Amino acid sequence: MTETVEPTAPPTQRQRQAAKIAEAASGPIGWLLLKILLLAVVDAIALYAAFVLFTHQEWLILGIVVVVAVLVNYLYFSRKRIAAKYLTPGIIFLVVFQVFTLLYTGYIGFTNYGTGHNGTKEQAISSLLASAQERVEDSPTYPVTVVEQFGGYGLLVTDPETGDALLGTAEQPLQEVDAEFEGGQAVAVEGWTTLPLATVFTLSEELDKLSVPFSDDPNDGSLRAPDGQKGYLYVSTLEYDADTDTITDTDSGTVYSDTGAGAFTSEAGAELLPGWQTTVGFDNFVRAVTDASIRGPLISVTIWTFAFALISVASTFFLGLLLALVFNNTRMRFRNGYRIILILPYAFPAFLSALVWAGMMNESFGFINQVIFGGASIPWLTDPALAKVSVLLVNLWLGFPYMFLVCMGALQGIPEDVNEAAVMDGANPWQVFRRIKLPLLLVTVAPLLISSFAFNFNNFNLIYMLTKGGPRFSDVSIPVGHTDILISMVYKVAFTGQARDYGLASAFTILIFIVVATISIISFRKTKALEELNW
Repeated sequence: MTETVEPTAPPTQRQRQAAKIAEAASGPIGWLLLKILLLAVVDAIALYAAFVLFTHQEWLILGIVVVVAVLVNYLYFSRKRIAAKYLTPGIIFLVVFQVFTLLYTGYIGFTNYGTGHNGTKEQAISSLLASAQERVEDSPTYPVTVVEQFGGYGLLVTDPETGDALLGTAEQPLQEVDAEFEGGQAVAVEGWTTLPLATVFTLSEELDKLSVPFSDDPNDGSLRAPDGQKGYLYVSTLEYDADTDTITDTDSGTVYSDTGAGAFTSEAGAELLPGWQTTVGFDNFVRAVTDASIRGPLISVTIWTFAFALISVASTFFLGLLLALVFNNTRMRFRNGYRIILILPYAFPAFLSALVWAGMMNESFGFINQVIFGGASIPWLTDPALAKVSVLLVNLWLGFPYMFLVCMGALQGIPEDVNEAAVMDGANPWQVFRRIKLPLLLVTVAPLLISSFAFNFNNFNLIYMLTKGGPRFSDVSIPVGHTDILISMVYKVAFTGQARDYGLASAFTILIFIVVATISIISFRKTKALEELNW
């Protein structure tokens, strides 16, 4: 039987056009359009970043963003520079997330950046004068209209004497503008949105803090309108003299001058805060080792950090190695099932396991005290010594599965004929392990032990989730405790407490980096001797 093939109809003109478009899109033009689209996204991000940097007058970073954006466009529109096209994204991410972070942390370590010192000198002066403002008793009443632009609020003020319209914000002093008037009061200005009274009533907290400088001279005071309808002149009891660079308290007559420490200071040593961010050189490092309230806990925390890292690495390695030796025996039944059970602690998130252990170790209603010890009241997490033991036990639970897997793989990589040759020479199992298996094992495991030491040296999650660094030291100026390690101490110095000292925390971070880097370099050089076993 012969099959007949029905003739197909020729493609229509529309089908031919669609085929041409699809072919063009799949060719060089399609890739060009995709490249243009991706570069448009990059340029849009760069343009937004440039606008933000320009408004904040960050000229150096603005220049870097512009140069990088131009360079990226040049590379990807060029027909050459093939290698650079592949390397550019990785280099940009490396610089942004690694190099910049390290350099900025290092820079902060040499400044007084922290609570009370987190702005410029001009911002500090404005804040000081604003914080000491008092309403002028005979101040005229200024009709006010609250306006908004880009999420920021301003005051559209009508001068009661001249009838002129003035506009100002917390950053910009009052300036005369062209506005629309209604009933003799300025009610609208171009580029700003006039807020209705119903909305103004919901902004009482924001308006209570809004203080608009009356002029470029901070001593002229500022205009405030807590109710959003009537404004009054407020003048500060602190007076700034730009010629002598001093602030005078008009009530007491005390003069505060700039001593170079980032704050106006009186002759008696009293400081006016907030101050401003300034470079202090090595003061943070000197303070870390000379201030008794910092030096004491720093020494204790450093010793515990080294002990915690070393004990954690040793305990997890030897337990993992022991289990690997046991379950590497081919005569054991169901060993694959046992292996799966042993790696379960490694499968769960570490922070979640630490929280579970914190609950089980609770002194009052924890599982360990109530069930295992029959209702005993053992202070696992509140006694200094027991808290450290608890941290080590939980870290052993979390860390041995990793070492078990590593040692299992390394043992399986040792040739069996090496073991057989040793047995033939009369070596017992202990000698085979100590003289053959362990040296060959260390060739593979030694770099991992070094990285494990570095990880445990900065094991913030376990400490913070299990004990939060407690129990706390007494009579210290920083909120650290007996189980804090250096990284958790840095976190507390930077982000907890009433006074946050980012400069001191960055100095500690630099010291940690130097210590870990030094230990790693020395350890890696020492482990090179083990590589000779492979020859």
